[in-house]
Amino acid sequence: QVQLVESGGGWVQPGESLRLSCAASGFAFSRAAMSWYRQTPGKERELVASISRVGGSTTYADSVKGRFTMSRDNAKNTIYLQMNSLKLEDTAVYYCKARVILTNDAYWGQGTQVTVSS
Repeated sequence: QVQLVESGGGWVQPGESLRLSCAASGFAFSRAAMSWYRQTPGKERELVASISRVGGSTTYADSVKGRFTMSRDNAKNTIYLQMNSLKLEDTAVYYCKARVILTNDAYWGQGTQVTVSS
């Protein structure tokens, strides 16, 4: 059974940091490209960051470049999103997504809420 379980969300003030985690199981994690998305009410889910299978390549949305860092630990089947200098507009539900390269199967986590508010 495939599972993606996000954690680490919460409430912070502007300028503070959070670290999200996504623990994966039930599929070949090392063969999957991983991504973080976020969504706010009434808006489409947007891509925040992606990382290649072995972590050698990462891409970021312009809105988070220089503030967010995505990483993965294939030994722990886990990805991370370090979010620094958080802004009000970073408030959203954050989801992790896995895409298995060979099969193109895609899986989503249940999401974790991040609220940035003063």
